[in-house]
Amino acid sequence: MSRPKLEVADIFRAHGPAYRRDHAAHLNLPQLKVMSAIETCRTAALGGHVSSCTKCDHQHIAYNSCRNRHCPKCQGAAAKDWMQARMEDLLPVEYFHVVFTLPAQIADIAYQNKAAVYGLLFKASAQTLLTIAADPKHLGARIGMTSVLHTWGSAMTHHPHVHIIVPGGGVSPDGTRWIACRHGFFLPVKVLSRLFRRLFLEGLARLHRAGKLRFFGSLTDLADPDTFAAHLAPLRKTDWIVYAKPPFGGPEAVLAYLSRYTHRVAVSNHRLVSADANTVAFRWKDYRIKRGDGMKVMRLPTDEFIRRFLIHVLPPGFHRIRHAGFLANGIRRNRIAKIRRLLDVELTLDQLPSTAETDDPADLNVHQPCPICGGAMIVIETFLRGQTPRSRAPPCEDAA
Repeated sequence: MSRPKLEVADIFRAHGPAYRRDHAAHLNLPQLKVMSAIETCRTAALGGHVSSCTKCDHQHIAYNSCRNRHCPKCQGAAAKDWMQARMEDLLPVEYFHVVFTLPAQIADIAYQNKAAVYGLLFKASAQTLLTIAADPKHLGARIGMTSVLHTWGSAMTHHPHVHIIVPGGGVSPDGTRWIACRHGFFLPVKVLSRLFRRLFLEGLARLHRAGKLRFFGSLTDLADPDTFAAHLAPLRKTDWIVYAKPPFGGPEAVLAYLSRYTHRVAVSNHRLVSADANTVAFRWKDYRIKRGDGMKVMRLPTDEFIRRFLIHVLPPGFHRIRHAGFLANGIRRNRIAKIRRLLDVELTLDQLPSTAETDDPADLNVHQPCPICGGAMIVIETFLRGQTPRSRAPPCEDAA
């Protein structure tokens, strides 16, 4: 994948200082840290190293990555490392993709209470799948899942939802056999939708009673219990969106999918089209268009583009990838080994997908051969933040 000509970092470096000055009262510390990290990523400000070819003595300088989870340039390598660790969790069964989406009225509350409401979204969606799958009328088994939080739509607006990857089956209640779901069908989405709606609204009401929700601006009146209850009442009668996609083509397809989704950010550098002093243009997908790919170009005022990017900054320490059921952390390894024995199979993955979505080809291999002669490159010097390398090499933008 070629290096993008325009990056989010370029926009932040050019317009970030003015944005911080004009919107100081509306920026929190995590957002400021994200802006700073992206602006300094792969620059001399973070230090780096000098590599030299063992054959032709060619040298180049590689600056360090910021490694911030919201940085478009740093997610390819992080996704590949995460996927490598997940290889041993895959089973030779069908995998399904289920999406749980919050209604717009809840999304507004979620934006002002990210940790509490996003956490509830994880909990309610996982409990929904576990409960319906355990019901003998449906599957009658204990399942496992991996959930990934996305808070954006293609246009970078606030659209919180979770993508959940689920093996197509589970362990019987007595633990003696694997129960597979019907080919091509996991669980009924209407049943999932209704239970998800009930569990989420009950959980949201508990958060309100416990005083764990805060309301500002146009939502201030929701602090009153009666007003809050009246706000939620219509949502108990509407259909909540739960979408089950067709099953994946196999375990390798699951890995390929996860490589694109687990470490995605609100907008990738490759979607950027242009930027000037007033406007940023980027490609987005209009899902209302049923024919064709629905790709369009959106143009936003620069301040609005930065605002939309920053509304997706997660609270410090908040985990956007979570596991539940037999894939839960702490029990996953033993449960997977047991399931393989029930299936009478060994771990056999032909290959890990060769690429993860990345905005920098250097992320795919930080030990690339010499671009001049193909020889091996070795590190001959490292330098810290603010230091100037002694090497005569010209700087480059490779990951360090």
